[in-house]
Amino acid sequence: MREVLRRVQPRLIVHPAGIPDIDRCEREPALAMAVNSEATKALTEIAAEIGAALAYISTDAVFDGKKTSPYMETDPTNPPSVYGRTKLLGEHAVETFAEHWIFRVSVLFGPGKTNFVEKGLRALAAGDDYTVAADQVGSATYTIDAARKILEVVEARRFGLYHLSNQGACSRLEFAVAAAALAGLDQRKIIGRATDQMGRIGPRLKYAVMEMKALVASGFALPRPWREALCEYVGYALAAGLGKL
Repeated sequence: MREVLRRVQPRLIVHPAGIPDIDRCEREPALAMAVNSEATKALTEIAAEIGAALAYISTDAVFDGKKTSPYMETDPTNPPSVYGRTKLLGEHAVETFAEHWIFRVSVLFGPGKTNFVEKGLRALAAGDDYTVAADQVGSATYTIDAARKILEVVEARRFGLYHLSNQGACSRLEFAVAAAALAGLDQRKIIGRATDQMGRIGPRLKYAVMEMKALVASGFALPRPWREALCEYVGYALAAGLGKL
């Protein structure tokens, strides 16, 4: 990284890289620490050396999921998973750097990478059942909307910590059913189960809705509601022929 960044001399580094697989992080904690935390710390050092500002993409997994009202940027963190802990350490490293932004996102979906929505559409299009957690409630984030808002905040040079998602709370089950309905697929093949019946290794947050207080306080408009964003993405998926829909 040092070699490349010294040569390019960017004014801004956007750092979304990491291992977001919660179960893999539990199985390989040393690797998660190296990628999510130590590499981020190294990147802050390089940014300071070359005089670049740094935008770090973090996660709602830094919280413990025990609240029953939306998490604000000022709420205490208490991640129960290796993934959340290593991403929080990444945040701590970035916070030591003057010109920084931290964007906490949640349940990313959008073109370019396999995600929760695409997996569901592919399964349903193939006639298979799609099992999702019925008791996980959070905020969904359309990558296109997130990228636009990050660019807007960065260009305004309003440094700090921001929660960033589309508006509105939804459960994983509600989200999957809405996507299936938009795609004209059989919603009855979506099976909702309790998190502890999903056979996952890493702990999941039962409640991870995020309040976007910092965006509002800084004068930025909030991204559109998640249903509007999902409608756009499902249209893209259909046009792209994902899952041979």
